[in-house]
Amino acid sequence: MVALKRDSDHKEISARPKTQRQSAKIKFGVFGKELIEKEVKKSGNSGRVYLPWDWVGKHVKIIRID
Repeated sequence: MVALKRDSDHKEISARPKTQRQSAKIKFGVFGKELIEKEVKKSGNSGRVYLPWDWVGKHVKIIRID
């Protein structure tokens, strides 16, 4: 099981992002079994990330970092 916890020492952001494409970053603490960092590839009108075969059927969480 993977647990996701927000950092309790984060500061509130009072200003809104300048554009809709910009977003404020927040800090997450994630507990899990494995971590793979990959780039999302174009796939039709969407994006795709390939993961190992043994991850099929497992519960995963995706966090955009940039």
